[in-house]
Amino acid sequence: MAKITVVGAGFVGRTTAVRIAESNLADVCLLDVIEGWPQGLAMDIRHSAPIQGIRASVVGTNDYADSAGSDIVVITAGMPRGPGMSRMDLLEKNAGIVGSVCDQVKQTSPDAVVIVVTNPLDEMTFLAAERTGFPRARVMGMAGILDSARLAVNIAEELGVSPLGVKAMTLGSHGEQMVPLPRQATVDGRPLEDLVDAPTLQKLFNRTRAGGAEIVGLLQKGSAFYAPSAASAQMCRAILSGSGEVLPVCAWVTGEYGIPDVYLGVPARLGRGGVEEIVELELNPDELAQLTQAADAIRGRCADLAKIGSTAGG
Repeated sequence: MAKITVVGAGFVGRTTAVRIAESNLADVCLLDVIEGWPQGLAMDIRHSAPIQGIRASVVGTNDYADSAGSDIVVITAGMPRGPGMSRMDLLEKNAGIVGSVCDQVKQTSPDAVVIVVTNPLDEMTFLAAERTGFPRARVMGMAGILDSARLAVNIAEELGVSPLGVKAMTLGSHGEQMVPLPRQATVDGRPLEDLVDAPTLQKLFNRTRAGGAEIVGLLQKGSAFYAPSAASAQMCRAILSGSGEVLPVCAWVTGEYGIPDVYLGVPARLGRGGVEEIVELELNPDELAQLTQAADAIRGRCADLAKIGSTAGG
């Protein structure tokens, strides 16, 4: 059986571990710096094996040696943005955490595909590629699946239909530079643009962009974890299955859509080698302009990593 290591045993990490184990997709190594924490969570998951039919092994550890030889490493470790914390504060703190993780991963699992979940997502994905030195096809970020799912649910709730009948996709950045594609969205096979007016479309897009913040506001303590973990597990399945499934992920583009050398939310065909192909959709001039603007914004934010010295290996 394949092996997946989840680094970070917070809500996203532990829920990702459960989803992988319950699907018997791979053996799971749950890793965290807090002694006893991942071990206890792993034991709890193992105790559910007879109930859930889990055949995969689940190990909790504080030692990267136990993660050696992983096929996939999912990085969820990091801090959430707290009150009064600037984007640069969050960038610096999580860059230190993710950079340290990557220094260990490149030693213990040099052939792994890396999926980054830690925010700020685009910058942390770039950092992971720099610090591991892995081919960029083997380092990607989870965001497009989550944003696309949120948009599909918002559409379904607006129209009073099942989200299972809604197809929607977002590209660009995880956040303000999210690029919705209304022409690609359908509801039970019907074009979304035939079902709602322009103001409603904009309302749906705005709510999707602010989906994570809305959840934080409702919870008051903590942030989303069920949907992010589901998206992470879906990426793992696509990679290990070799199905060639196309999913929106944060991937390195080298000229696709006329955009060179940046991590950007795009549709990608995933497989054992990571990102096996960037799929180029037919975008109209406005959509392409938004995607280009998102890429420029991401480049600018990634440049901040060099200012704090995070891209150099430790």
